Amino acid sequence: MDYEAVIGLETHVQFKTKSKMWCGCANAFGAPPNTHVCPVCLGLPGVLPVANEEALRLTALAGLLLNCTLPPDAKFDRKNYFYPDMPKNYQITQYDRPSAVGGRVDFEQGGEVVHVRLTRAHLEEDVAKSFHFDKNSGIDCNRAGVPLLEIVSEPEITSAEMAYEYLNALKEILIYGGVSEADMEKGMVRCDVNVSVRPRGEKALGKKIEIKNMNSFSGVRRALEYEIPRQIEVLRKGGQLTQETRRWDDVGGITETMRSKEMAHDYRYFPEPDLMPFQPNPAWLEEVRRRVVELPLAKKQRLMRDYQLPAADAQTFVWDRALGDYFERLARQARNPKVAANWVINNLRAQMTATGVTLDGLKFPPAYIIDIMEMVESGKISSSAAQVVFAEMFAGGEAPRSIVEKKGLAQVSDTSALEALCQQVIAAHPGPVADYKAGKVAALNFLKGQVMKLSKGKANPNVVGEILQQALK
Repeated sequence: MDYEAVIGLETHVQFKTKSKMWCGCANAFGAPPNTHVCPVCLGLPGVLPVANEEALRLTALAGLLLNCTLPPDAKFDRKNYFYPDMPKNYQITQYDRPSAVGGRVDFEQGGEVVHVRLTRAHLEEDVAKSFHFDKNSGIDCNRAGVPLLEIVSEPEITSAEMAYEYLNALKEILIYGGVSEADMEKGMVRCDVNVSVRPRGEKALGKKIEIKNMNSFSGVRRALEYEIPRQIEVLRKGGQLTQETRRWDDVGGITETMRSKEMAHDYRYFPEPDLMPFQPNPAWLEEVRRRVVELPLAKKQRLMRDYQLPAADAQTFVWDRALGDYFERLARQARNPKVAANWVINNLRAQMTATGVTLDGLKFPPAYIIDIMEMVESGKISSSAAQVVFAEMFAGGEAPRSIVEKKGLAQVSDTSALEALCQQVIAAHPGPVADYKAGKVAALNFLKGQVMKLSKGKANPNVVGEILQQALK
């Protein structure tokens, strides 16, 4: 029997706010343990939470970026469980009335655009971080109370690779929108994986197995590449799968049982009594809508459409937003945007990488690159001379036309002067001349090279080729 996988992902993303969700403690990574804490995030008796309004704005913004519907009101709930990393013994989250519902993530896979629908995106607080040593464990509450958005996908992902591409697209959208830095090395993005298998073509879902707390997208992919065949093998051998929570052993490359899977009623959700439901007004929502930006996939498609860029160049400008903005300033002035893209990627970016200079540190305006492009196109300088001009312009900021004049790099296109050089080369190399007349076209390149050598590289190679062909007829 042939089986297929059904995958849903719950992605937790920390917001880019200055303070935590319910208090004024700093939302900052890397501080000494338990230094960004107060009675609120330590869960001491009698404290009251006050919602971080920027976190509420970022929740709405994320919902708009992800094509979600923003309900007229949302409420907070207590998710009750006892665990060392939860100081209050409950987590403030959203259960039946989240801040954003529905939605969709669009991304590319195998050269095509695919879509994964979202169930919801809800706001909650992060928990503390556990550390395990040889004989004891420790808790760092700096992370407790950090604003966290949980984005829940529909079970529409069908492979490990599709899950990987979805997660990368989701991360890129949230970074683009300014919602999160999404730095996985700092634990700003974590993922729970729900996966089941079923006979291909069936509608009913199989037993859902959750893989908890994945902290890398490549780890998600590897875990699924192990877990999907494991489940299929159990079923093919006549066994049964049970709903459970498993952990991923990245070193061993296997998933292992942690516990049976909790159900919603196990958490005894009830409305958070210390927080009123949030009801955004039209003016507040309009302020958030003004922060919506063009999404990465839409930008890539626009760059390919408007400037006829190949996919690789467009993707480069999507990944590097500042470089993409610089390119678009050039492209609006350039007669050939594709050539402008080549100069930005192959010359400008290469020089910046080699020298460590940023776009803000450039010593020349974008118009200077246009000048170089126009001089090459008109034949005033050769392509090789243009590289010399660019390098000097990058280093000192001098105008390209000034560099050309100072270094004598202008290309010779005067036909009378070039005819004399061509005749001199023809007379000096009777062998290649005879070869060309006998049908060896490559011999013309040799003769052209000799003319370029005589002119010290200043001859216009296109004009030289025309003169030689005419003279050798």
